[in-house]
Amino acid sequence: MLTASVGSGNVHEVTPSDERPARLDVGVVGAGRVGAVLGAALQRAGHRLVGVSGVSDASRTRAEQLLPGIPVLAVQEVVARAELVLLTVPDDALADLVAGLAVTRTWRAGQLVAHTSGRHGLEVYGSAADQHILGLALHPAMTFTGTAIDLDRLLDCCFGVTAPEPLRPVAEALVLEMGGEPVWVEEEARPLYHAALSHGANHLVTLVAQSLQALAAAGVESPARVLGPLVAAALDNALRSGDAALTGPVARGDAGTVAEHLRQLQTLTPDVRPTYVALARATAERALASGRLRPQMAAPLLDILATDPHDPTPRSAE
Repeated sequence: MLTASVGSGNVHEVTPSDERPARLDVGVVGAGRVGAVLGAALQRAGHRLVGVSGVSDASRTRAEQLLPGIPVLAVQEVVARAELVLLTVPDDALADLVAGLAVTRTWRAGQLVAHTSGRHGLEVYGSAADQHILGLALHPAMTFTGTAIDLDRLLDCCFGVTAPEPLRPVAEALVLEMGGEPVWVEEEARPLYHAALSHGANHLVTLVAQSLQALAAAGVESPARVLGPLVAAALDNALRSGDAALTGPVARGDAGTVAEHLRQLQTLTPDVRPTYVALARATAERALASGRLRPQMAAPLLDILATDPHDPTPRSAE
């Protein structure tokens, strides 16, 4: 493992050690789904949890379940007790939290501070620069339930890591101790990195929920049983082969089938049909660009998809 030698808020050196690394007093600010789980993971690795903050009843219950015996404290007290502060608050609240703790002079020089935002990097620590904290960005590329299940999922989870170069081994060591795999992300690339993950994971949930809704409307008794193996296989193929994994009516240029899909989807909630149109158009354009869809087959398909997605009468395929 790797340990850092710090003094006056500056990192002097990072050196390998054959001994068990020094245990840190860890405080978790925000006992949401992520904070409670990562706190438990650090505790499992041998670090000492000295406090957690949580306002809502759900946060306090989560802390009791995953961090039993750890005191629930005010944010300032959590920070004051900790050598490593884990900030697991929403993205839009992070900068104000760092700045507020800077104004009250709560930070200590040489204190390790790690946030879990995917969007933000190190710039969010700018307001506390004169207090010489050692800022890290450790974003787990995982969706969390806020239960013990997540501790096992961390063993197959990558973390997007951004840190000052001298602190990179420290950041990566913390990720490894939590069971994850560190993946380096440059400061300026973090917003795009986060957009990619949100697009792939969050929008997948919407897509699958819409598909389940359509299957239920079609009278399928167990929509998840029918859709699950198909989606799992499609995801696995896409991760292995990218665009080359594409199958289905858009890839084949079956304009008539797509037109019929649009007619059927108009009976569902208003969000479903526009989503289908947008994704089918993007699919057709990528298939056309990669040569998987011939131009003569793409033309009638794109003509149908050019219809106003809110218009219930798609153009006929000829």
